[in-house]
Amino acid sequence: MSKVQVDTIDTRSGTSTMQIGSTNTSTINLGVSGDTINIPSGVTIANAGTATGFASAVTPDNWQYFSLGSNTSQLSSATQSVITGWGTPSLNSRLLYNFGTQYTSVSSGIFSFSTEGYYKILFRASGSTHGATEYNSYLDTTTNNSSYGDAIDLNGYASTQAGFNFILEGIFKITDTSNHKVRFSVYPHSANMTFAGNTTRMRTYCRFERLGTTS
Repeated sequence: MSKVQVDTIDTRSGTSTMQIGSTNTSTINLGVSGDTINIPSGVTIANAGTATGFASAVTPDNWQYFSLGSNTSQLSSATQSVITGWGTPSLNSRLLYNFGTQYTSVSSGIFSFSTEGYYKILFRASGSTHGATEYNSYLDTTTNNSSYGDAIDLNGYASTQAGFNFILEGIFKITDTSNHKVRFSVYPHSANMTFAGNTTRMRTYCRFERLGTTS
């Protein structure tokens, strides 16, 4: 093996692209164990191939809100009800924005994902009861697009016709976009409940943030 020792490799005058390796090259090694490879500020790495051997990237690339545009009808006591009526808020005038690629969609209260990944999901509820009641609120998941179970369960109590506020939050690994889905539900024990919604501000809302790939 031959060794070339230089301080700087540069392109010849009149060219701006450097090619390292050609048709006989299968592997290019940079440095040896213990070395540090520095990438200066302002340098852009453009990858059109496949990157392997790296840990799962945790670089959130989106932030997506859904909210209730109006109050729900009274959700019956002694019944588990799925929260429906979700829409995408348009509150740019209040400086509230979604950004990045929107990976999540909702239909009839069921949230689906177009891309695998680790998702941080937050559900913030606000509303009132129609009498004193204990209640359970759930963040439900399914792995077969059919049977749901509560991944997060909150137990609360509200006095007669009192308001309530609570938050459920977790990080979920979505690998099967056809069958991995989530929903939010509530079980009032002894009095009906209403979840608050509005089009000019977010009262009851949820937020989906894709943290990175699972592979």
